[in-house]
Amino acid sequence: MVEFATFGHLSKFYAMLVPYFLYGTAWKEDRTAALTELALRMGFRGIDTANQRRHYFEAGVGEGLTAAYRAGVVKREDLFLQTKFTHQAGQDHRLPYDPAADLSTQVAQSTASSLEHLGTDYVDSFIMHGPSSGHGWTAEDTEVWASMVRERDAGRARRVGVSNVSLRHLQQMAAAQPEPPAFVQNRCFARLGWDRGVRAFCKERGIVYQGFSLLTANPEVLHLPRVTDLARRLNVTPAQIVFRFARAVGMLPLTGTSDPEHMRQDLASLDLALPDPAVRAIEYLEVSP
Repeated sequence: MVEFATFGHLSKFYAMLVPYFLYGTAWKEDRTAALTELALRMGFRGIDTANQRRHYFEAGVGEGLTAAYRAGVVKREDLFLQTKFTHQAGQDHRLPYDPAADLSTQVAQSTASSLEHLGTDYVDSFIMHGPSSGHGWTAEDTEVWASMVRERDAGRARRVGVSNVSLRHLQQMAAAQPEPPAFVQNRCFARLGWDRGVRAFCKERGIVYQGFSLLTANPEVLHLPRVTDLARRLNVTPAQIVFRFARAVGMLPLTGTSDPEHMRQDLASLDLALPDPAVRAIEYLEVSP
């Protein structure tokens, strides 16, 4: 199975080597190190985390990476590591920066802390973990974004991106910023058209769309006859159908499973041949909220 894809054909702005699948490390707490190492042993080469102790244990990711390096499973250059800067409103009391500092300093402190946690001198992707307001792109977001770009330009990140954004956020960001993000990472709901508007915006601009919670946000999809019948015909699981659909429509999917067999199945979904009519049918599923 091919581990990496070049996304350069999608964009005049970026040519990048990115795994076909990312392993997400949220909500794993004291299991983070062991599950990160397990994911690498199972074949994942992209790891997603955040410097936000409320939902992530980034230092645990670093422990898992170190264990995998020592065991000869992977080398740093084999991996795509992605972390995030989180505004104070999205954090708990365990902050990776001085809450009294200006935003630029907070970004710099968060970056330095992430690199220490992960045992590296750069990350492949540095994401803004959501704008400061749910209503639109703000001056605070512009300041954070400019600081993240400086971290990239200094070599501490290869690419920068945003997450948990609406189409309005992206349109306002595009009007305010000189360059687009390399990545947009969003929770993806089937009942909302699999985030079709944001995906279209990304496709037009050569931005790689990362979809998370593809299973946990859509449990009803896994039981729809259209999906279960297709899974039965192809001798795969409904989850594998969803992940292969995600790839077929241009998403870079994330999975956060802690089950080794599900890890294997998720990666194996990349080899699944999904007919175009099936892709279109899943794209336009009628799902009740």
